[in-house]
Amino acid sequence: MEILWPGIVLGGLGLAFGLILAFASKKFAVEKDPRVEKVREALPGANCGACGFPGCDGLASAIVDGKAEVNACPVGGAPVAAAIGEIMGVEASAGAKLIARVLCQGTDGNTQHKYDYKGLADCAGEALYSDGHKSCRFACLGFGNCVKACQFGAIKIENGVAVVDEEKCVACGKCVSACPKRCIELVPQGAAVMIACRNSDKGKQVRDVCLRGCIACTRCVKTCQYKAIAFENNLPKIDHDKCVKCGACAKACPMHTIAVIGAIDETAG
Repeated sequence: MEILWPGIVLGGLGLAFGLILAFASKKFAVEKDPRVEKVREALPGANCGACGFPGCDGLASAIVDGKAEVNACPVGGAPVAAAIGEIMGVEASAGAKLIARVLCQGTDGNTQHKYDYKGLADCAGEALYSDGHKSCRFACLGFGNCVKACQFGAIKIENGVAVVDEEKCVACGKCVSACPKRCIELVPQGAAVMIACRNSDKGKQVRDVCLRGCIACTRCVKTCQYKAIAFENNLPKIDHDKCVKCGACAKACPMHTIAVIGAIDETAG
């Protein structure tokens, strides 16, 4: 009998604590807003984290708590924003759709190789070794860290440079974070032109390492009648809100650094 008493006491204590915990969980339970589940169901379920929250569950809670806008999911776009807006009883603002673009034309034909790299096919790893194998230290290395980061199959490598499929891109921004050279950025989908270069060196230095690099001649700035281009750190920067898509800057660029990515309005110039 003496051997059984400890077991009986422990069993009794376990039962008592279990009952106390069960009572406490019901007594002090925090009621969950039913809208959270509805918002979660409206989200696409990609769990990519592009919204800045820990997956779709985190975003759903943030939207209901007023910590995120109803259009915070870049993957779902306008349809999802509208559905969530209806749940929340607010109108979803239609923000401009963004698209990922590669700011580099440093293909194997436009740049040279400084050495024959035989290491791990990883952009971040190779970038640590003499800024990479390409003659331009700002160039896309082409090992596909962005490809691996994209959950939507929207990026591939062509001739040593990443290329984005606009139809598949959802502007989640994963590729932007994955690129150690910062060669990718999100731009408005309707943009007509972009500066396809990140080399901020002086003109001769750029010309020596890439056939398509910006040499900071400022012709694009002088050509633009709408003051949509300004120079920052030896590179032009386009204000897409001011750009009228005339394409004059692309025509004026002697290095063909300004790439045409959308429809040009010939009548706008």
